[in-house]
Amino acid sequence: MCTCQRNISYLVAAKSWNRPIVGHLAWAMGAVPVKRAQDSAKRGSGNVTIDVKQITAQDSSNTLIKVVGKGTKFTSEIKAGDKIRFPKSALGIKVESIDGDESMSLKLEDGVLEVISSQPFPEYAPFDILPHIDQKDVYQNVLERLASGGTIGIFPEGGSHDRTDLLPLKVGVSLIAYSALEKDGINVPIVPVGLNYFRAHRFRGKVTVEFGSPTYIEPSTLEDYKRGGSDKRRVCNALLGRIEDSMRSVIVSVPDYEKLQMIHAARRLYREDTETETAEQRQDMGRRFAEGYKRMLLKVKGDLPEEWLNLQSRILSYQKELNQLGIKDYQVVGLDHEEVEIGSETQGHGKGETVLHRMNIMGHIVHLLFIIVLAALPSMLLNFPVGMASRIYSNRRRKVALAASKVKIKGYDVMLSERVLCSIVLVPTLWMIYGLILFFFTNLDGPSLAVCFTCFPLFSYWSIMATEEGMADVKDLRPYVMRMIPSARKRLAALPATRKALRADLRAVIRHIGPSLGDIYYEKDVNWQEITTETKRLSTISSEITEETKAEGKKED
Repeated sequence: MCTCQRNISYLVAAKSWNRPIVGHLAWAMGAVPVKRAQDSAKRGSGNVTIDVKQITAQDSSNTLIKVVGKGTKFTSEIKAGDKIRFPKSALGIKVESIDGDESMSLKLEDGVLEVISSQPFPEYAPFDILPHIDQKDVYQNVLERLASGGTIGIFPEGGSHDRTDLLPLKVGVSLIAYSALEKDGINVPIVPVGLNYFRAHRFRGKVTVEFGSPTYIEPSTLEDYKRGGSDKRRVCNALLGRIEDSMRSVIVSVPDYEKLQMIHAARRLYREDTETETAEQRQDMGRRFAEGYKRMLLKVKGDLPEEWLNLQSRILSYQKELNQLGIKDYQVVGLDHEEVEIGSETQGHGKGETVLHRMNIMGHIVHLLFIIVLAALPSMLLNFPVGMASRIYSNRRRKVALAASKVKIKGYDVMLSERVLCSIVLVPTLWMIYGLILFFFTNLDGPSLAVCFTCFPLFSYWSIMATEEGMADVKDLRPYVMRMIPSARKRLAALPATRKALRADLRAVIRHIGPSLGDIYYEKDVNWQEITTETKRLSTISSEITEETKAEGKKED
Protein backbone atom coordinates (compact mmCIF):
# COMPACT_ATOMS: atom_id res chain seq x y z
CA MET A 1 0.00 0.00 0.00
CA CYS A 2 2.91 2.35 0.74
CA THR A 3 4.74 1.62 -2.54
CA CYS A 4 1.76 1.80 -4.92
CA GLN A 5 0.98 5.25 -6.31
CA ARG A 6 -2.74 4.45 -6.50
CA ASN A 7 -5.39 3.60 -3.96
CA ILE A 8 -5.73 -0.18 -3.59
CA SER A 9 -9.18 -1.71 -3.13
CA TYR A 10 -8.77 -5.20 -1.72
CA LEU A 11 -11.29 -7.96 -2.23
CA VAL A 12 -12.24 -9.13 1.25
CA ALA A 13 -14.40 -12.09 2.25
CA ALA A 14 -17.92 -11.08 3.26
CA LYS A 15 -17.41 -13.18 6.40
CA SER A 16 -14.58 -10.83 7.44
CA TRP A 17 -16.45 -7.75 6.20
CA ASN A 18 -19.28 -8.50 8.64
CA ARG A 19 -16.94 -8.80 11.64
CA PRO A 20 -16.62 -5.82 13.99
CA ILE A 21 -13.40 -3.80 13.61
CA VAL A 22 -12.24 -5.86 10.60
CA GLY A 23 -15.25 -4.74 8.60
CA HIS A 24 -14.84 -1.12 9.68
CA LEU A 25 -11.15 -1.12 8.71
CA ALA A 26 -11.95 -2.77 5.37
CA TRP A 27 -14.65 -0.17 4.68
CA ALA A 28 -12.22 2.66 5.53
CA MET A 29 -9.69 1.19 3.09
CA GLY A 30 -12.24 0.99 0.28
CA ALA A 31 -12.32 -2.80 0.18
CA VAL A 32 -14.87 -4.77 -1.86
CA PRO A 33 -16.76 -7.53 0.00
CA VAL A 34 -17.00 -10.91 -1.73
CA LYS A 35 -19.23 -13.82 -0.72
CA ARG A 36 -17.38 -17.13 -0.77
CA ALA A 37 -19.05 -20.48 -1.29
CA GLN A 38 -16.92 -22.12 1.41
CA ASP A 39 -18.28 -19.70 4.00
CA SER A 40 -21.80 -21.02 3.33
CA ALA A 41 -20.83 -24.70 3.14
CA LYS A 42 -23.12 -27.17 4.88
CA ARG A 43 -23.02 -30.91 5.47
CA GLY A 44 -25.07 -32.90 2.96
CA SER A 45 -27.48 -35.60 4.08
CA GLY A 46 -26.25 -39.17 3.76
CA ASN A 47 -23.08 -40.35 2.02
CA VAL A 48 -21.99 -40.77 -1.59
CA THR A 49 -19.76 -43.01 -3.68
CA ILE A 50 -18.22 -42.89 -7.14
CA ASP A 51 -17.32 -45.81 -9.36
CA VAL A 52 -13.65 -45.03 -10.01
CA LYS A 53 -13.52 -47.62 -12.82
CA GLN A 54 -16.04 -45.66 -14.87
CA ILE A 55 -13.68 -42.66 -14.86
CA THR A 56 -10.60 -44.57 -15.99
CA ALA A 57 -12.59 -46.44 -18.65
CA GLN A 58 -14.52 -43.51 -20.12
CA ASP A 59 -13.37 -41.73 -23.28
CA SER A 60 -12.02 -38.19 -23.27
CA SER A 61 -15.25 -36.73 -24.69
CA ASN A 62 -17.21 -37.76 -21.59
CA THR A 63 -16.78 -34.98 -19.02
CA LEU A 64 -19.35 -36.18 -16.45
CA ILE A 65 -18.87 -38.26 -13.32
CA LYS A 66 -21.79 -40.26 -11.97
CA VAL A 67 -22.37 -40.01 -8.21
CA VAL A 68 -24.53 -42.48 -6.27
CA GLY A 69 -25.91 -41.54 -2.87
CA LYS A 70 -27.19 -43.44 0.14
CA GLY A 71 -29.66 -41.62 2.39
CA THR A 72 -29.11 -38.46 0.36
CA LYS A 73 -31.59 -35.72 -0.62
CA PHE A 74 -30.06 -34.32 -3.78
CA THR A 75 -33.28 -32.91 -5.23
CA SER A 76 -34.06 -30.78 -2.16
CA GLU A 77 -30.54 -29.86 -0.98
CA ILE A 78 -28.57 -29.36 -4.21
CA LYS A 79 -29.20 -27.71 -7.55
CA ALA A 80 -27.21 -27.66 -10.77
CA GLY A 81 -24.36 -25.17 -10.52
CA ASP A 82 -23.67 -25.86 -6.84
CA LYS A 83 -20.48 -27.64 -5.81
CA ILE A 84 -19.74 -30.50 -3.46
CA ARG A 85 -16.59 -30.99 -1.43
CA PHE A 86 -15.17 -34.23 -0.09
CA PRO A 87 -13.30 -34.71 3.23
CA LYS A 88 -9.71 -33.41 3.45
CA SER A 89 -10.07 -31.49 0.20
CA ALA A 90 -10.57 -27.78 -0.45
CA LEU A 91 -11.61 -28.22 -4.09
CA GLY A 92 -15.30 -27.81 -4.87
CA ILE A 93 -16.56 -30.04 -7.72
CA LYS A 94 -19.32 -28.54 -9.84
CA VAL A 95 -22.70 -30.33 -10.01
CA GLU A 96 -23.78 -30.62 -13.64
CA SER A 97 -27.22 -32.21 -13.13
CA ILE A 98 -29.48 -33.75 -10.49
CA ASP A 99 -30.98 -37.06 -11.62
CA GLY A 100 -32.80 -37.98 -8.41
CA ASP A 101 -32.48 -38.03 -4.63
CA GLU A 102 -29.64 -40.55 -4.86
CA SER A 103 -28.13 -39.82 -8.26
CA MET A 104 -26.36 -36.80 -9.77
CA SER A 105 -23.58 -35.95 -12.24
CA LEU A 106 -20.43 -33.94 -11.54
CA LYS A 107 -18.33 -32.03 -14.04
CA LEU A 108 -14.85 -33.44 -14.74
CA GLU A 109 -12.44 -30.47 -14.48
CA ASP A 110 -8.80 -29.89 -13.59
CA GLY A 111 -7.86 -31.34 -10.21
CA VAL A 112 -11.04 -33.42 -9.84
CA LEU A 113 -9.38 -36.76 -10.57
CA GLU A 114 -6.75 -36.13 -7.90
CA VAL A 115 -9.46 -35.41 -5.31
CA ILE A 116 -11.46 -38.51 -6.22
CA SER A 117 -8.39 -40.74 -6.12
CA SER A 118 -7.69 -39.53 -2.56
CA GLN A 119 -11.13 -40.68 -1.33
CA PRO A 120 -11.98 -44.21 -0.07
CA PHE A 121 -14.29 -44.97 -3.01
CA PRO A 122 -16.10 -47.32 -3.71
CA GLU A 123 -16.87 -46.99 0.02
CA TYR A 124 -19.42 -44.30 0.85
CA ALA A 125 -18.05 -40.95 2.07
CA PRO A 126 -19.59 -37.79 3.55
CA PHE A 127 -19.68 -34.54 1.56
CA ASP A 128 -20.25 -30.81 1.97
CA ILE A 129 -22.49 -28.65 -0.23
CA LEU A 130 -21.13 -25.32 -1.50
CA PRO A 131 -24.01 -23.24 -2.88
CA HIS A 132 -23.54 -21.33 -6.12
CA ILE A 133 -23.06 -17.61 -5.49
CA ASP A 134 -23.71 -15.01 -8.19
CA GLN A 135 -20.76 -12.58 -8.17
CA LYS A 136 -22.21 -10.28 -10.85
CA ASP A 137 -22.39 -7.24 -8.56
CA VAL A 138 -18.86 -7.82 -7.29
CA TYR A 139 -17.44 -8.02 -10.82
CA GLN A 140 -19.31 -4.86 -11.78
CA ASN A 141 -17.92 -2.99 -8.77
CA VAL A 142 -14.38 -4.19 -9.50
CA LEU A 143 -14.56 -3.31 -13.20
CA GLU A 144 -15.82 0.20 -12.40
CA ARG A 145 -12.83 0.78 -10.13
CA LEU A 146 -10.39 -0.51 -12.73
CA ALA A 147 -12.01 1.64 -15.44
CA SER A 148 -11.58 4.74 -13.25
CA GLY A 149 -7.85 4.07 -12.85
CA GLY A 150 -8.04 2.23 -9.54
CA THR A 151 -6.05 -0.77 -8.35
CA ILE A 152 -7.52 -4.03 -7.08
CA GLY A 153 -5.75 -6.24 -4.55
CA ILE A 154 -6.67 -9.94 -4.82
CA PHE A 155 -5.58 -13.00 -2.87
CA PRO A 156 -6.11 -15.50 -5.70
CA GLU A 157 -5.83 -18.58 -3.48
CA GLY A 158 -9.20 -17.62 -2.01
CA GLY A 159 -8.15 -17.49 1.64
CA SER A 160 -5.26 -17.58 4.09
CA HIS A 161 -3.32 -20.70 5.07
CA ASP A 162 -0.05 -21.76 6.68
CA ARG A 163 1.19 -24.16 4.03
CA THR A 164 4.63 -23.91 2.42
CA ASP A 165 3.30 -23.86 -1.15
CA LEU A 166 0.54 -22.21 -3.14
CA LEU A 167 -3.00 -23.53 -3.11
CA PRO A 168 -4.77 -23.87 -6.48
CA LEU A 169 -5.63 -20.37 -7.69
CA LYS A 170 -9.25 -19.33 -8.19
CA VAL A 171 -10.27 -18.41 -11.73
CA GLY A 172 -11.83 -15.10 -10.62
CA VAL A 173 -8.66 -13.10 -11.30
CA SER A 174 -8.65 -14.32 -14.94
CA LEU A 175 -12.34 -13.48 -15.39
CA ILE A 176 -11.80 -9.96 -14.03
CA ALA A 177 -8.83 -9.34 -16.32
CA TYR A 178 -10.63 -10.58 -19.44
CA SER A 179 -13.82 -8.69 -18.54
CA ALA A 180 -11.85 -5.44 -18.20
CA LEU A 181 -10.30 -6.01 -21.62
CA GLU A 182 -13.62 -6.92 -23.20
CA LYS A 183 -15.80 -4.16 -21.75
CA ASP A 184 -13.39 -1.24 -21.28
CA GLY A 185 -10.44 -2.12 -23.52
CA ILE A 186 -8.06 -2.15 -20.54
CA ASN A 187 -5.30 -4.77 -20.57
CA VAL A 188 -4.81 -4.78 -16.82
CA PRO A 189 -1.25 -5.47 -15.62
CA ILE A 190 -1.40 -8.32 -13.10
CA VAL A 191 1.48 -7.74 -10.68
CA PRO A 192 2.46 -10.67 -8.41
CA VAL A 193 3.24 -9.75 -4.81
CA GLY A 194 5.01 -12.32 -2.65
CA LEU A 195 4.54 -12.27 1.13
CA ASN A 196 7.29 -14.35 2.71
CA TYR A 197 6.79 -14.61 6.47
CA PHE A 198 9.20 -15.55 9.23
CA ARG A 199 7.52 -16.44 12.54
CA ALA A 200 4.27 -15.01 11.16
CA HIS A 201 2.28 -16.06 14.24
CA ARG A 202 4.57 -14.14 16.63
CA PHE A 203 4.29 -10.47 17.51
CA ARG A 204 6.76 -8.36 15.49
CA GLY A 205 7.58 -11.27 13.20
CA LYS A 206 9.32 -10.51 9.92
CA VAL A 207 7.95 -10.44 6.40
CA THR A 208 9.63 -9.86 3.05
CA VAL A 209 7.39 -8.26 0.42
CA GLU A 210 8.55 -8.84 -3.15
CA PHE A 211 7.08 -7.57 -6.41
CA GLY A 212 7.44 -9.47 -9.67
CA SER A 213 7.05 -8.61 -13.34
CA PRO A 214 3.46 -7.96 -14.46
CA THR A 215 1.50 -10.48 -16.52
CA TYR A 216 -0.67 -9.29 -19.40
CA ILE A 217 -3.43 -10.93 -21.41
CA GLU A 218 -2.51 -11.88 -24.96
CA PRO A 219 -4.97 -9.67 -26.95
CA SER A 220 -5.33 -12.40 -29.59
CA THR A 221 -7.03 -14.67 -27.03
CA LEU A 222 -9.91 -12.24 -26.42
CA GLU A 223 -11.98 -13.72 -29.26
CA ASP A 224 -11.67 -17.17 -27.67
CA TYR A 225 -12.90 -15.69 -24.39
CA LYS A 226 -15.88 -14.09 -26.12
CA ARG A 227 -16.89 -17.39 -27.74
CA GLY A 228 -17.38 -18.87 -24.27
CA GLY A 229 -17.61 -22.57 -23.47
CA SER A 230 -14.46 -24.65 -23.70
CA ASP A 231 -12.54 -21.86 -25.49
CA LYS A 232 -13.24 -19.46 -22.62
CA ARG A 233 -12.16 -22.02 -20.03
CA ARG A 234 -8.98 -22.77 -21.97
CA VAL A 235 -7.75 -19.16 -22.21
CA CYS A 236 -8.76 -18.38 -18.61
CA ASN A 237 -6.88 -21.44 -17.34
CA ALA A 238 -3.86 -20.55 -19.51
CA LEU A 239 -3.78 -17.05 -18.02
CA LEU A 240 -4.21 -18.50 -14.55
CA GLY A 241 -1.22 -20.77 -15.17
CA ARG A 242 0.92 -17.78 -16.16
CA ILE A 243 -0.24 -15.89 -13.06
CA GLU A 244 0.70 -18.88 -10.90
CA ASP A 245 4.17 -18.99 -12.49
CA SER A 246 4.63 -15.28 -11.78
CA MET A 247 3.52 -15.74 -8.17
CA ARG A 248 5.96 -18.59 -7.66
CA SER A 249 8.71 -16.24 -8.82
CA VAL A 250 8.20 -14.01 -5.75
CA ILE A 251 7.87 -16.68 -3.03
CA VAL A 252 9.95 -19.55 -1.70
CA SER A 253 7.79 -22.62 -2.23
CA VAL A 254 8.75 -26.06 -0.94
CA PRO A 255 6.86 -29.36 -0.50
CA ASP A 256 6.58 -29.23 3.30
CA TYR A 257 7.72 -27.48 6.49
CA GLU A 258 10.62 -29.87 7.12
CA LYS A 259 12.08 -29.05 3.71
CA LEU A 260 11.64 -25.35 4.44
CA GLN A 261 13.60 -25.73 7.68
CA MET A 262 16.32 -27.64 5.86
CA ILE A 263 16.59 -25.02 3.10
CA HIS A 264 16.85 -22.12 5.58
CA ALA A 265 19.49 -24.00 7.58
CA ALA A 266 21.45 -24.83 4.40
CA ARG A 267 21.31 -21.19 3.30
CA ARG A 268 22.77 -20.02 6.61
CA LEU A 269 25.52 -22.65 6.50
CA TYR A 270 26.46 -21.86 2.91
CA ARG A 271 26.98 -18.11 3.26
CA GLU A 272 30.26 -16.55 4.39
CA ASP A 273 30.38 -15.87 8.13
CA THR A 274 31.77 -12.37 7.57
CA GLU A 275 28.93 -11.38 5.22
CA THR A 276 25.96 -9.33 6.41
CA GLU A 277 22.97 -10.37 4.35
CA THR A 278 20.18 -8.02 3.41
CA ALA A 279 16.58 -9.25 3.34
CA GLU A 280 16.75 -9.25 -0.47
CA GLN A 281 19.89 -11.41 -0.46
CA ARG A 282 18.37 -13.87 2.02
CA GLN A 283 15.28 -14.15 -0.13
CA ASP A 284 17.30 -14.68 -3.30
CA MET A 285 19.54 -17.34 -1.77
CA GLY A 286 16.59 -19.14 -0.17
CA ARG A 287 14.83 -19.27 -3.53
CA ARG A 288 17.98 -20.62 -5.24
CA PHE A 289 18.14 -23.44 -2.71
CA ALA A 290 14.40 -24.17 -3.01
CA GLU A 291 14.33 -24.21 -6.83
CA GLY A 292 17.62 -26.12 -6.98
CA TYR A 293 16.27 -28.73 -4.57
CA LYS A 294 13.12 -29.19 -6.67
CA ARG A 295 15.19 -29.48 -9.86
CA MET A 296 17.38 -32.17 -8.33
CA LEU A 297 14.33 -34.09 -7.09
CA LEU A 298 13.01 -34.10 -10.66
CA LYS A 299 16.39 -35.14 -12.02
CA VAL A 300 16.62 -38.21 -9.76
CA LYS A 301 12.83 -38.83 -9.96
CA GLY A 302 12.42 -38.33 -6.22
CA ASP A 303 14.94 -41.04 -5.33
CA LEU A 304 17.73 -39.04 -3.68
CA PRO A 305 21.19 -40.65 -3.37
CA GLU A 306 22.15 -41.94 0.07
CA GLU A 307 24.80 -39.25 0.57
CA TRP A 308 22.23 -36.49 -0.05
CA LEU A 309 19.74 -38.03 2.34
CA ASN A 310 22.49 -38.34 4.94
CA LEU A 311 23.47 -34.68 4.49
CA GLN A 312 19.84 -33.60 4.72
CA SER A 313 19.42 -35.58 7.94
CA ARG A 314 22.59 -34.06 9.43
CA ILE A 315 21.44 -30.52 8.61
CA LEU A 316 18.07 -31.11 10.29
CA SER A 317 19.77 -32.71 13.31
CA TYR A 318 22.08 -29.70 13.58
CA GLN A 319 19.12 -27.33 13.47
CA LYS A 320 17.31 -29.42 16.09
CA GLU A 321 20.37 -29.24 18.36
CA LEU A 322 20.45 -25.46 17.99
CA ASN A 323 16.76 -25.26 18.90
CA GLN A 324 17.24 -27.42 22.00
CA LEU A 325 20.20 -25.34 23.17
CA GLY A 326 18.34 -22.13 22.41
CA ILE A 327 20.99 -20.55 20.19
CA LYS A 328 21.17 -19.36 16.59
CA ASP A 329 23.54 -20.44 13.85
CA TYR A 330 25.40 -17.11 13.87
CA GLN A 331 26.14 -17.60 17.58
CA VAL A 332 27.95 -20.89 16.85
CA VAL A 333 30.62 -18.89 15.02
CA GLY A 334 31.28 -17.01 18.25
CA LEU A 335 31.60 -20.26 20.19
CA ASP A 336 34.51 -21.24 17.97
CA HIS A 337 36.46 -18.26 19.27
CA GLU A 338 35.59 -18.74 22.93
CA GLU A 339 36.93 -21.24 25.43
CA VAL A 340 33.72 -23.13 26.16
CA GLU A 341 35.66 -25.91 27.84
CA ILE A 342 38.19 -23.58 29.42
CA GLY A 343 39.94 -25.11 32.39
CA SER A 344 40.24 -28.57 30.88
CA GLU A 345 43.60 -30.29 31.12
CA THR A 346 43.77 -30.84 27.35
CA GLN A 347 43.77 -27.08 26.82
CA GLY A 348 46.28 -26.41 29.58
CA HIS A 349 44.24 -23.89 31.53
CA GLY A 350 44.65 -23.50 35.23
CA LYS A 351 42.02 -23.37 37.93
CA GLY A 352 42.34 -19.59 38.27
CA GLU A 353 41.60 -19.05 34.59
CA THR A 354 38.57 -21.29 34.90
CA VAL A 355 37.21 -19.27 37.84
CA LEU A 356 37.75 -15.99 36.00
CA HIS A 357 35.97 -17.36 32.95
CA ARG A 358 33.00 -18.51 35.05
CA MET A 359 32.84 -15.07 36.70
CA ASN A 360 32.86 -13.43 33.26
CA ILE A 361 29.89 -15.58 32.19
CA MET A 362 28.04 -14.71 35.42
CA GLY A 363 28.74 -11.05 34.73
CA HIS A 364 27.11 -11.36 31.30
CA ILE A 365 24.08 -13.08 32.83
CA VAL A 366 23.62 -10.43 35.54
CA HIS A 367 23.99 -7.62 33.01
CA LEU A 368 21.43 -9.12 30.64
CA LEU A 369 18.99 -9.82 33.49
CA PHE A 370 19.28 -6.17 34.61
CA ILE A 371 18.47 -4.93 31.08
CA ILE A 372 15.53 -7.33 30.83
CA VAL A 373 14.07 -6.18 34.16
CA LEU A 374 14.34 -2.52 33.12
CA ALA A 375 12.57 -3.31 29.86
CA ALA A 376 9.89 -5.33 31.63
CA LEU A 377 8.79 -2.71 34.20
CA PRO A 378 6.74 -0.43 31.89
CA SER A 379 5.57 -3.38 29.84
CA MET A 380 4.21 -5.21 32.90
CA LEU A 381 1.74 -2.40 33.52
CA LEU A 382 0.77 -1.28 30.02
CA ASN A 383 1.28 -4.22 27.67
CA PHE A 384 1.56 -7.47 29.61
CA PRO A 385 -2.17 -7.79 30.50
CA VAL A 386 -3.14 -7.10 26.89
CA GLY A 387 -0.44 -9.44 25.59
CA MET A 388 -1.61 -12.36 27.72
CA ALA A 389 -5.29 -11.80 26.94
CA SER A 390 -4.64 -11.48 23.20
CA ARG A 391 -2.52 -14.64 23.22
CA ILE A 392 -5.32 -16.67 24.83
CA TYR A 393 -7.91 -15.16 22.49
CA SER A 394 -5.86 -15.70 19.32
CA ASN A 395 -5.14 -19.32 20.24
CA ARG A 396 -8.87 -19.97 20.67
CA ARG A 397 -9.58 -18.33 17.32
CA ARG A 398 -6.81 -20.41 15.75
CA LYS A 399 -8.52 -23.61 16.90
CA VAL A 400 -11.87 -22.42 15.53
CA ALA A 401 -10.31 -21.50 12.17
CA LEU A 402 -8.42 -24.80 12.01
CA ALA A 403 -11.58 -26.81 12.66
CA ALA A 404 -13.47 -24.95 9.93
CA SER A 405 -10.69 -25.13 7.31
CA LYS A 406 -9.78 -27.84 4.83
CA VAL A 407 -6.36 -26.40 3.97
CA LYS A 408 -4.77 -25.12 7.18
CA ILE A 409 -2.12 -27.22 8.91
CA LYS A 410 -1.91 -25.57 12.34
CA GLY A 411 -3.87 -22.38 11.77
CA TYR A 412 -0.94 -20.11 12.60
CA ASP A 413 -1.87 -17.77 9.73
CA VAL A 414 -4.77 -16.25 11.71
CA MET A 415 -3.06 -15.84 15.08
CA LEU A 416 -1.30 -12.52 14.62
CA SER A 417 -4.31 -10.91 12.94
CA GLU A 418 -6.50 -11.97 15.84
CA ARG A 419 -3.96 -10.69 18.37
CA VAL A 420 -3.86 -7.29 16.66
CA LEU A 421 -7.65 -7.08 16.56
CA CYS A 422 -7.88 -8.02 20.21
CA SER A 423 -5.23 -5.44 21.12
CA ILE A 424 -7.08 -2.70 19.22
CA VAL A 425 -9.94 -3.18 21.67
CA LEU A 426 -8.07 -4.01 24.86
CA VAL A 427 -5.30 -1.38 24.78
CA PRO A 428 -7.58 1.69 24.96
CA THR A 429 -9.81 -0.21 27.39
CA LEU A 430 -6.82 -0.72 29.70
CA TRP A 431 -5.95 2.98 29.44
CA MET A 432 -9.50 3.89 30.46
CA ILE A 433 -9.31 1.52 33.44
CA TYR A 434 -6.05 3.13 34.59
CA GLY A 435 -7.59 6.56 34.05
CA LEU A 436 -10.57 5.65 36.25
CA ILE A 437 -8.24 4.29 38.92
CA LEU A 438 -6.27 7.54 38.94
CA PHE A 439 -9.49 9.57 39.05
CA PHE A 440 -11.14 7.71 41.94
CA PHE A 441 -8.15 6.61 44.04
CA THR A 442 -5.70 9.51 43.74
CA ASN A 443 -5.76 13.22 44.56
CA LEU A 444 -4.54 14.31 41.13
CA ASP A 445 -6.26 17.38 39.69
CA GLY A 446 -7.85 17.56 36.25
CA PRO A 447 -4.80 18.81 34.28
CA SER A 448 -2.56 16.16 35.86
CA LEU A 449 -5.03 13.40 35.02
CA ALA A 450 -5.24 14.68 31.45
CA VAL A 451 -1.44 14.65 31.11
CA CYS A 452 -1.26 11.09 32.48
CA PHE A 453 -3.99 9.84 30.18
CA THR A 454 -2.53 11.47 27.05
CA CYS A 455 0.89 9.99 27.91
CA PHE A 456 -0.40 6.39 27.94
CA PRO A 457 0.03 5.91 24.15
CA LEU A 458 3.60 7.22 24.33
CA PHE A 459 4.44 5.02 27.33
CA SER A 460 2.93 1.99 25.57
CA TYR A 461 5.05 2.62 22.49
CA TRP A 462 8.22 3.02 24.56
CA SER A 463 7.46 -0.18 26.44
CA ILE A 464 7.01 -2.08 23.16
CA MET A 465 10.40 -0.84 21.95
CA ALA A 466 11.99 -1.71 25.29
CA THR A 467 10.39 -5.15 25.29
CA GLU A 468 11.74 -5.79 21.80
CA GLU A 469 15.26 -5.01 22.98
CA GLY A 470 14.66 -7.08 26.09
CA MET A 471 13.61 -10.08 24.00
CA ALA A 472 16.82 -9.74 21.99
CA ASP A 473 18.72 -9.91 25.28
CA VAL A 474 16.70 -12.98 26.32
CA LYS A 475 17.95 -14.75 23.19
CA ASP A 476 21.52 -13.82 24.10
CA LEU A 477 20.99 -14.86 27.72
CA ARG A 478 20.26 -18.54 27.14
CA PRO A 479 23.66 -19.47 25.65
CA TYR A 480 25.37 -18.00 28.73
CA VAL A 481 23.07 -19.92 31.05
CA MET A 482 23.62 -23.13 29.09
CA ARG A 483 27.39 -22.75 29.52
CA MET A 484 26.93 -23.08 33.27
CA ILE A 485 25.48 -26.60 32.80
CA PRO A 486 28.21 -29.25 32.31
CA SER A 487 26.27 -31.45 29.85
CA ALA A 488 25.15 -28.49 27.77
CA ARG A 489 28.68 -27.06 27.83
CA LYS A 490 29.99 -30.20 26.12
CA ARG A 491 27.27 -30.00 23.47
CA LEU A 492 28.09 -26.33 22.86
CA ALA A 493 31.77 -27.19 22.53
CA ALA A 494 30.98 -29.75 19.81
CA LEU A 495 28.86 -27.41 17.70
CA PRO A 496 31.64 -25.46 15.90
CA ALA A 497 33.26 -28.67 14.62
CA THR A 498 29.84 -30.04 13.58
CA ARG A 499 29.04 -26.84 11.75
CA LYS A 500 32.43 -26.74 10.04
CA ALA A 501 32.05 -30.32 8.75
CA LEU A 502 28.47 -29.71 7.61
CA ARG A 503 29.45 -26.55 5.80
CA ALA A 504 32.33 -28.27 3.99
CA ASP A 505 30.13 -31.20 2.90
CA LEU A 506 27.30 -28.90 1.81
CA ARG A 507 29.62 -26.76 -0.30
CA ALA A 508 31.14 -29.90 -1.85
CA VAL A 509 27.69 -31.18 -2.87
CA ILE A 510 26.71 -27.78 -4.30
CA ARG A 511 29.96 -27.57 -6.29
CA HIS A 512 29.16 -31.01 -7.69
CA ILE A 513 25.53 -30.46 -8.68
CA GLY A 514 25.56 -26.67 -9.18
CA PRO A 515 26.70 -26.60 -12.84
CA SER A 516 23.71 -28.76 -13.83
CA LEU A 517 21.35 -26.10 -12.43
CA GLY A 518 22.41 -23.48 -14.99
CA ASP A 519 21.39 -19.89 -14.16
CA ILE A 520 20.40 -20.78 -10.59
CA TYR A 521 24.05 -21.56 -9.88
CA TYR A 522 25.95 -19.20 -12.20
CA GLU A 523 23.96 -15.99 -12.66
CA LYS A 524 23.94 -13.19 -10.12
CA ASP A 525 20.65 -11.74 -11.38
CA VAL A 526 18.07 -14.40 -12.21
CA ASN A 527 14.72 -14.09 -13.97
CA TRP A 528 12.73 -16.10 -11.46
CA GLN A 529 9.60 -16.18 -13.57
CA GLU A 530 11.51 -18.00 -16.32
CA ILE A 531 13.11 -20.32 -13.74
CA THR A 532 9.79 -21.31 -12.11
CA THR A 533 8.17 -21.79 -15.52
CA GLU A 534 11.00 -24.10 -16.56
CA THR A 535 10.74 -26.05 -13.29
CA LYS A 536 7.01 -26.47 -13.90
CA ARG A 537 7.69 -27.69 -17.45
CA LEU A 538 10.24 -30.24 -16.20
CA SER A 539 7.77 -31.39 -13.55
CA THR A 540 5.07 -31.90 -16.19
CA ILE A 541 7.44 -33.91 -18.38
CA SER A 542 8.49 -36.03 -15.39
CA SER A 543 4.84 -36.71 -14.48
CA GLU A 544 4.00 -37.71 -18.06
CA ILE A 545 6.96 -40.12 -18.18
CA THR A 546 5.88 -41.64 -14.86
CA GLU A 547 2.30 -42.10 -16.08
CA GLU A 548 3.52 -43.71 -19.32
CA THR A 549 5.74 -46.07 -17.35
CA LYS A 550 2.82 -47.08 -15.13
CA ALA A 551 0.57 -47.63 -18.16
CA GLU A 552 3.18 -49.83 -19.85
CA GLY A 553 3.55 -51.82 -16.64
CA LYS A 554 -0.21 -52.46 -16.51
CA LYS A 555 -0.22 -53.62 -20.16
CA GLU A 556 2.54 -56.12 -19.44
CA ASP A 557 0.60 -57.45 -16.45
